[in-house]
Amino acid sequence: MLYDLFNYLDQIDVPGAGMFKYISFRSISALVFSLIISTLIGRRIIDKLKSLQIGESIRNLGVEGQYSKQGTPTMGGIIIIIAILVPTLLFARLNNIYLIIMLITTVWLGALGFADDYIKVFKKDKKGLQGRFKIIAQVGLGIIVGLILFLSPAVVIRENMEIRNPENNGIENIHYQTNHTKSAKTTIPFVKNNNLDYSQLFNWTGDFKTLATCIFFIVVVTFIVTAVSNGANLTDGLDGLAAGSSTIIGAVLAIFAYTSSHLQLASFLNIMFIPGAEELVVFAAAFIGATFGFLWYNAYPAQVFMGDTGSLMLGGIIAVFAIIIRKELLIPLLCGIFLVESLSVMLQVSYFKYTKKKYGEGRRVFKMTPLHHHFQKQGNVGIQALIQKPLNAVPESKIVIRFWLIGIILAALTLITLKVR
Repeated sequence: MLYDLFNYLDQIDVPGAGMFKYISFRSISALVFSLIISTLIGRRIIDKLKSLQIGESIRNLGVEGQYSKQGTPTMGGIIIIIAILVPTLLFARLNNIYLIIMLITTVWLGALGFADDYIKVFKKDKKGLQGRFKIIAQVGLGIIVGLILFLSPAVVIRENMEIRNPENNGIENIHYQTNHTKSAKTTIPFVKNNNLDYSQLFNWTGDFKTLATCIFFIVVVTFIVTAVSNGANLTDGLDGLAAGSSTIIGAVLAIFAYTSSHLQLASFLNIMFIPGAEELVVFAAAFIGATFGFLWYNAYPAQVFMGDTGSLMLGGIIAVFAIIIRKELLIPLLCGIFLVESLSVMLQVSYFKYTKKKYGEGRRVFKMTPLHHHFQKQGNVGIQALIQKPLNAVPESKIVIRFWLIGIILAALTLITLKVR
């Protein structure tokens, strides 16, 4: 909104109005404004949630300090949603196709999580929204995002092409196509010629190549959106864990979006140029400010929980953002915390079912899942688990900080894929 206003003011020579042309100025403004919103309105929203008696119902997990969280307000993801949407609407160019997709994702999954939390809190149903409805909503979003990205004429790239010097077999220059082109290409990490065209997988389909590629791309998008949003949801079990991890991931995505939308930087890094992706930097800045500001109230001991309203939305935003900037194959590395949390649950359930069928008694791999709860449990105390260490329960705040540190390491490894091939 403000972009168009200040663009007009710049045309009539109002001093300082031209600052809004710079993505750096608008991104920093969005980040600061998002921080201010999340911290200032956070207190009011928490008080409102308390007055409505929207408190978390705590299950008996057998971990230290769990009952101190009884009654802590949930649905705090509303704070994050507002802190993302308001700065984005103010400082970004709203006619950008990528920005529109991100706004749809934020509202869509925020509403899905809100419905789940509403049923848990007001309907007193601990199961929340039935699983099939969650899957339907996530698949629906995946189909919408996949179709827009595959069919929209506004979604284009300029592919990077190496010009090599035959004398020393080195890269002499990076050349880009002169025109923007529609493409189903993505980036493969740690590979020299690191652009993969999904359509090449279906050369054998002949006249149905485009249709087959479209269907495959939609399936990939749907799977990633569902997997990452559920992974973030599972990670949201300790104070500040999901919010802090999302902040780290958001910072990496912002860097990727900026380098992909800057022709000189893209050329230096030998990556594809994505016109229009610069507006995603503004969105990412608002995302970082919102999640970081939420930690003001969510850090241990938490004054509010984000609930599914926040966690499903954060995972979905990360997934769709990575797909837009053609970095979806980096998600297992960048979102390693989410991945490990999800795998721990899948492994635990599978092993329990297998051992129950084989021995008549279910056995566990971890003391408790998702993985972060494993570290909260005392070892060798009536729990038959393959992995008992650490034997002593680790304090919650220490677990969160250690997971953050691992997240930072994964973020650094993800960033170096820009040059390590």
